[in-house]
Amino acid sequence: EKAKLLRSQPAQIVEPKGLLYVQQREFAVTTPKDGSVSILGSDDATTCHIVVLRHTGSGATCLTHCDGSDTEAEVSLIMSSVKSFSNSTGCGRLEVHLVGGFNDDRQLSQKLTNQLLRAFDLQPEDVHLVTFCVTELNDREEQDIHFPIIYGIAVNVKTAEIFPATFPEKGPDEDLRSAHVLTGAPLTNIYDARMEQLQIGPYFWGPFPHVDFWLEQDDAQILQNLSTSPLAEPPHFVSHIRSTLTFLKEHPFPSRSLFPDRKPRIYKKNEEGLWEQVCSDKI
Repeated sequence: EKAKLLRSQPAQIVEPKGLLYVQQREFAVTTPKDGSVSILGSDDATTCHIVVLRHTGSGATCLTHCDGSDTEAEVSLIMSSVKSFSNSTGCGRLEVHLVGGFNDDRQLSQKLTNQLLRAFDLQPEDVHLVTFCVTELNDREEQDIHFPIIYGIAVNVKTAEIFPATFPEKGPDEDLRSAHVLTGAPLTNIYDARMEQLQIGPYFWGPFPHVDFWLEQDDAQILQNLSTSPLAEPPHFVSHIRSTLTFLKEHPFPSRSLFPDRKPRIYKKNEEGLWEQVCSDKI
């Protein structure tokens, strides 16, 4: 019933003000006391799942975008991140919302759904499954081709409302963060809620193999080889991958060009509610 209700809502366009956008293999956790961030969101999930874990007592809320790379470790990580904000509150319970995936040919969505359910089941604490809108419950068919109904969601940290969403602005450092994932990064926490700072990096990788070869390929080749579900990707998928590959070509050694001082790139929300980079020496 809950999945049906969620699927029936049109996707809302979420503007950058007060938003913390979470990319694939990233997570962020904050509480209703946060003066900078009121919305956590992620989209472009095809076979991936977006997970929201919330403690009803403290209101601590975590959103992550899982792709099945190391589900058990990822669930432990988000559990401990939410619990770190909830230890002092005696009342309340942990609630989880799972959204994403569809009936894809390779059954990757189904596999990820099972992994997530198992990982939450293995937790020593009780976790209450509140929203389950994944795989076959998030599937639509058009001329024998399957697609997800919901590609993205947002959660309002103050009200706990969860709704389908799209995000015109996915920054800051969109290419840098995507490059981190494309080079095989583990799940990474990008936000310090106590300081109200977005912290990107420092990230390190070596030259991306065959980057010139991939940049020479046409759109169809990139879609076919670099997507888990070529027929169901959003229209901007190829341009996003090209942009990330170009970034990897320009920065084969990020330790020299991006993070020479081994410090993260730090952003805070300005008066307008938009991210602004902070000089690291001021911290």
